[in-house]
Amino acid sequence: MNDELRERVERAAEKHALLNAVKYESDADVGAVMGPLMGENPDFRPHGDEIPGVIGGVVARVNDLSTEEKRDRLAELAPEELAELEADDESEEAVLPDLPNAEEYDEVRMRAAPNPNGPWHVGHARMPAVIGTYKELYDGSFIVRFDDTDPETKRPDLSAYDAILDDIDYLGFEPDDVLLASDRVETYYEYARDLIEAGGAYTCSCSGEAFSELKNSAEACPHRDKDAETTLSEFEAMVDGEYDSGEMVLRVKTDIEHKNPALRDWVAFRMVDTPHPREEAEEYRAWPMLDFQSGVDDHLTGVTHIVRGIDLQDSAKRQQFVYDYFGWEYPEVIHWGHVQVDEYDVKLSTSTIKELIDEGELDGWDDPRAPTLKSLRRRGIRGEAIVDAMVGLGTSTSNVDLSMSAIYANNRELVDDESDRYFLVREGEVFAVEGGPEAGHPALHPDHEERGDRTVPAAGGVVVESEDVPAEDERVWLKGYGCVRREGETFVHTGDDIAAVRSGEVDVIHWAPATDNVPVRMRTPDGDVAGVAEPDFTDAEVDEVIQFERLGFVRVDERGEDETVVYWAHK
Repeated sequence: MNDELRERVERAAEKHALLNAVKYESDADVGAVMGPLMGENPDFRPHGDEIPGVIGGVVARVNDLSTEEKRDRLAELAPEELAELEADDESEEAVLPDLPNAEEYDEVRMRAAPNPNGPWHVGHARMPAVIGTYKELYDGSFIVRFDDTDPETKRPDLSAYDAILDDIDYLGFEPDDVLLASDRVETYYEYARDLIEAGGAYTCSCSGEAFSELKNSAEACPHRDKDAETTLSEFEAMVDGEYDSGEMVLRVKTDIEHKNPALRDWVAFRMVDTPHPREEAEEYRAWPMLDFQSGVDDHLTGVTHIVRGIDLQDSAKRQQFVYDYFGWEYPEVIHWGHVQVDEYDVKLSTSTIKELIDEGELDGWDDPRAPTLKSLRRRGIRGEAIVDAMVGLGTSTSNVDLSMSAIYANNRELVDDESDRYFLVREGEVFAVEGGPEAGHPALHPDHEERGDRTVPAAGGVVVESEDVPAEDERVWLKGYGCVRREGETFVHTGDDIAAVRSGEVDVIHWAPATDNVPVRMRTPDGDVAGVAEPDFTDAEVDEVIQFERLGFVRVDERGEDETVVYWAHK
């Protein structure tokens, strides 16, 4: 590559490195620069083997700039691209659509209705994020109702009630009301009796298979024409626990010839032999099905707008029959598609995660490999970052994909300014140091000189990552220390100034002392990583989020005698 071409590559690489760094408010990445650079300059392609080395030097120089310096330099080199980038940032600020007919209600009241079978996974965050945001937009109310009326198939986990409320708090919201459906069984009984008296329900002892055949043939159940008195008597026997599981149900009388068989005379109550895990509800045996319980509660708690999955459209139609019997007005309904989250190998399923924990495949709900809110919280991800990403998905009826990179980008914006910088070296190689100062003094934060510098000892030797080790007689720049040349197992200080870095001849690398260091275990979604950090890292407090330069942000989790444990957040 001749000098003229090299200069062109460096100019183009600097622009794209700055665009990459400013767009994502982080260090630029060689791989992210390579694609647009080669696409914009096809005449560079014959030199594809040499280009990454040139880009690497440029990226190192760009990453050495502060956030403000990167933006200022981009304004000099490519003002139009910077303006487009800023315009894109503004257009990406998502606003939720207006709630339908909200002006017709004195107060907007919405509810999240979790099944308390375990802490929440990432996908669960969408509901409270959207409802909580609507509450703020309309100065409304946010109700949390635990739909825990299935003690057998979706058996509640006693620890999950508080765990879910803790997850909601983490996301930044406080419910106005918290209800447990299992506390309200007597209320459901009363409305069932009213429905029976209104001629809207009947007891049925058909087997599931027998009724299914009748339903699919649009034929009435032989019990459908029971008088209200008989139905009430048999329902009271259900309440008293006189039937076994599967022996008797209470059905809502709908349209036996309805074009949708799923809506024909659906079950409102069934018998369950398994006691509820809550002591307050363990005596009940006749339990309401979700559509009956939820429909009654939505009316009694004044819910005005319901957000639910597109796959639950039949629920609104079933509940409408009950509302018609009682003369109630059904809430406004917003149906949305499922959210699918990338990055995780573990399925977004509470039962699947629980199985992996029980089998020892995961350490717990906050294992960094688990796709849970508790895991993200332990990794140092702010709840606000998750909410902003979820709200950005809107309320489309189509299935939507959420990239974890969106959450990471939001979080980076929240934590970058306050996160001090330190060095962590993984799988390092040790070198003696000759001729230079006794220590390096990199800044605690490149944008905050007032925070001062760190002291990283070098006199006893240094350790650098294996991939950063220069070839014999080659130079590298130890960040905060200076330029050194490799001579065997020794780094000899050369006295070069920063111009060596700016010319692209010398790579900037991080490092740590060979002896006076801090052993660290970094827990990541890909497994644990061991390394050593600089001594000033001991100043970072537990629960503090810091950045290991060139590696990423981490949350300090635990200080031990032998090592410090941190949880990796993101780059």
